[in-house]
Amino acid sequence: MLKIREVCKAFNNINVLKNISFDVEKSDILGCAGPSGCGKSTLLRCIQKLEIIDQGTIESNGRVCFMFQDFQLFPHMTVFQNLTYAPTLKNKNKKEDYQKQAVKILEDLGIESKANIYPGALSGGQKQRVALARSLMTNPDILLCDEPTSGLDVSTTMDVVSLLKSINEQFGVTMVIASHDLDFLTKISDRIILLKNGTITIDINAQEWNDPVNFLKAYY
Repeated sequence: MLKIREVCKAFNNINVLKNISFDVEKSDILGCAGPSGCGKSTLLRCIQKLEIIDQGTIESNGRVCFMFQDFQLFPHMTVFQNLTYAPTLKNKNKKEDYQKQAVKILEDLGIESKANIYPGALSGGQKQRVALARSLMTNPDILLCDEPTSGLDVSTTMDVVSLLKSINEQFGVTMVIASHDLDFLTKISDRIILLKNGTITIDINAQEWNDPVNFLKAYY
């Protein structure tokens, strides 16, 4: 589904990613852990082609969608408009189909009552669901999530875990999730890679360890 080989990326002569290589199989959830500045977000942006790599190759099968850390919802549009704006702009002939799709996705994510609300009136967890709903409007094969639990409390974080797992199971969406929250990543990921100083220092199956959080912390 996703193949990354010897990827390098530098900014202002500072090497942010150094010879990164790994595969992600279809429907897997890969967690990308590491301290701030380790290259997690840059890696996701390179996969999405928001950044151009300096060396190496990135191959993906299917549509890739990026869910930003700050959600990037349009503040002057309702939740429903946020979901339907881009697809309708691209293909006006399918406006009614996109509207029906938006209604279904909002129902699936339990936020259909927020359809006519503006983002400024939503909680952090609700904004997260809207951002995810907007991503699902593109029918992604691979979903890239950058710090999806940033700023959320423990209860809401667990909601995000359940939500992303349900999306993975229901739609078979492959996911790469970057986060500094090891507890969150070990709960949701099939596998976790740990980035440090631009390189992968650990690559483990999160479900095979009794205490993966403390194991990973030892390598921070």
